Amino acid sequence: MPMDLRSTASRTIVAKAVLVAALGLFGLWIASSFLPALIWSIVIAIAIDPLYLRAEQRWPDHHNVLALLVTCAFALLVVVPIIIGITRIAGEAYDVMAWLSSARANGIPVPDWLHDVPIGRDALLQWWQINLATPEGASEHLHHLSGATLIANSRLIGSGLIHRVIIFAFTLIALFFLLRDRATIIRQYQIVSDRLLGPAGDRIGRQAIRSVRGTIDGLVLVGLGEGLVMTGVYALLHAPHALLLGALTGVAAIIPFGAALLFAVAAVLLIGKGSVLAAIAVIVIGLIVVGIADHFIRPVLIGSATRLPFLWVLIGILGGVETLGLLGLFVGPATMAVLVLLWREYLEEAPDGVAAVPDEAD
Repeated sequence: MPMDLRSTASRTIVAKAVLVAALGLFGLWIASSFLPALIWSIVIAIAIDPLYLRAEQRWPDHHNVLALLVTCAFALLVVVPIIIGITRIAGEAYDVMAWLSSARANGIPVPDWLHDVPIGRDALLQWWQINLATPEGASEHLHHLSGATLIANSRLIGSGLIHRVIIFAFTLIALFFLLRDRATIIRQYQIVSDRLLGPAGDRIGRQAIRSVRGTIDGLVLVGLGEGLVMTGVYALLHAPHALLLGALTGVAAIIPFGAALLFAVAAVLLIGKGSVLAAIAVIVIGLIVVGIADHFIRPVLIGSATRLPFLWVLIGILGGVETLGLLGLFVGPATMAVLVLLWREYLEEAPDGVAAVPDEAD
């Protein structure tokens, strides 16, 4: 090839690369607000893909209808429990406001269970008498729960809720198209990954999919199992709203150590009824359940699917939550799994004079 033609071809390649990079960055900037929704839709599609594939094989000529039905079913699975929870909370709101009004006007009487506390009873009784038993003390400690403050907070919650509803709606739209065009998207990924990464592209894709599904099994299913067990514990110990507390515990348990907050709420409600021993039992049993789930069941489920040592599973989960919020629960371990896969492949491709490190040493 003549030198001038070769120079022209090089400039064309560089210009094309710069143009593609610039347009790609500009496109990411435009879509940045909706990237979480896109990633959520990918995670959900990966999670339900085995079930959807069976349904697609049974009804191969109904892609649009099938994708729409699955998307609507997932929407109902998320929305219905939220509506039930909001309805229950709204039903209690009036009683809570009435109690706050009475407490500010008359103070909060010393509960009977406080007289039975074995350690520090006199100090606790004195503190309660000074800070909560009088109208002045109760008003001072409950001023942050005034009507104006609650209204201001409700406005902030409302604006955040609207934003999340929009993101959720876009997630459902993206999920529908991902399911409908599943075969095309997989084929396009295989072509692009083969051109850019060669055989490693297919292995990276498979590892990421296994990681997401393993993380879902280890986080979501185990968390819901914790919620089911604790629902029985709450009901057995006569905690108020045992079913609602159990459902919230199952959701909170998806986040490592998140269920402990609900144990504390249940304990406070039981103490408010005067059931101190039941409150202690909730805390102890809850911590035992969480300890078994987080230290034995979850590492086995996630680690076996991702082939990740527990340390990297923990870094992926906690680091993902710190960086991306709830979405990081699924993206973090998948990212760590892909990085460890690339590291292991690099070690396996070591020169003849260098010994590759076996998997057990990772």
